[in-house]
Amino acid sequence: MLRVDYIRDGLVEEFHEGYFMQYSAMSEGMPYYLRSCAKPLQAALLIDYGVELTEKELALCSGSHAGEECHVETARGILDKIGVDESFLKCGVHAPLSRSMQDKMLLVGEKAGAIHNNCSGKHIGFLAICKKMGWDLETYYEPEHPLQIAVREKINAMASLPRPAGEGWGEGATYPQTTDGCGVPILSMPLKNMLIGYKNLVDNYPQIVNAILNNPYIYGGENRLDTEIIQNTDGIIAKVGAGGLCIVFNTREKDGFVVKINDCSMEARRVAVLEMINRLDWGKIPYDNKIKTLQGKIVGEIVCTY
Repeated sequence: MLRVDYIRDGLVEEFHEGYFMQYSAMSEGMPYYLRSCAKPLQAALLIDYGVELTEKELALCSGSHAGEECHVETARGILDKIGVDESFLKCGVHAPLSRSMQDKMLLVGEKAGAIHNNCSGKHIGFLAICKKMGWDLETYYEPEHPLQIAVREKINAMASLPRPAGEGWGEGATYPQTTDGCGVPILSMPLKNMLIGYKNLVDNYPQIVNAILNNPYIYGGENRLDTEIIQNTDGIIAKVGAGGLCIVFNTREKDGFVVKINDCSMEARRVAVLEMINRLDWGKIPYDNKIKTLQGKIVGEIVCTY
């Protein structure tokens, strides 16, 4: 078990529990949905099907971008390249994750569109595959579309999960399957298998790994934990996912870990992930674990135990 305590003048005022698992010391672990941690694994199909993208474009398709101008420009560039209109995006609309971009859009009266969705890169990658394979563009998000069948098979193979025995969506699956927040199918699996999936990604898809390492801001952006990790370490990729999930993999040591915070606290996840990177000596990423008043007086600290 992993625990993050907020200790204020000697009293534990707040705590968050979860799990930490390292690839080199794996156990089975409980199953959780992959959520956005699936994106680099899903992007492997871009390589398999021979979709021609630049490193920057591949990074956008593999990550959860913050909706900034550089992300929108890259996303529209891919759409132009494959000859597909933004109206085909089925990821839904939300404000950019970047607060700076939100402010810019507010000042000029610009409304958010699907292109600003943090998952639009993944969806554009899906459309690129469909265009390449001649598959229907309108229904690419549906569970029984050839694309989503291929995605499930790819993730199951990379994560060393048994292939479902049934024919239909969810039928015969070993672990629950659902629809992700952006409207596409997503799988669940034990933490162990998530790490196996990333090990196979590192071993077999250098194009994706290099795209992520060389374009960490396109991959994430402003105040994104995975971008912070990649920018402040050497050869380490990371991916955050909804539900308090984060997978980190050291491409040099071929080792990695996953953190899952059960109550989904993003702040507790950040503390736990950075603390584990520092403890493993994979980097020295500073973070402020002090609890302070508005006047700056230190009244406590955040402590991560495992």
